[in-house]
Amino acid sequence: MKLRIKGNSMRLRVSPSEMNRLLSAGRIEEIIHFAPEPDARLTYALETTPSHQEITVRYLPQEVIVVLSDGRARAWAESEQVGIYGDLEIGTGQLTLAVEKDFACLDRKEGNDDTFANPNSIQAC
Repeated sequence: MKLRIKGNSMRLRVSPSEMNRLLSAGRIEEIIHFAPEPDARLTYALETTPSHQEITVRYLPQEVIVVLSDGRARAWAESEQVGIYGDLEIGTGQLTLAVEKDFACLDRKEGNDDTFANPNSIQAC
């Protein structure tokens, strides 16, 4: 799972194998370590829940969890839809969330092993 943060926006990109794990286990996560100390890390995760809220976020110290409704996650996984998007009111503005399928790069062959087929691959030169 790839994480991109810019300003008040956060995007997760999910590979096909991660999508399968998310749907079967209800959670996928990655951990980035910044230093040798045990608390110098950040866990970012994607979870599903029976909730009707399509997309939301939970924040705990050293952990950010994007939460999708079960139904929405399954519908997304079984369709051609690229992602699930939402803007959350956070009191000091909005947090923009995006959870997207990780598509194969069109300009290189390496690193495309566990990716979704790129819908623009027909247009590649």
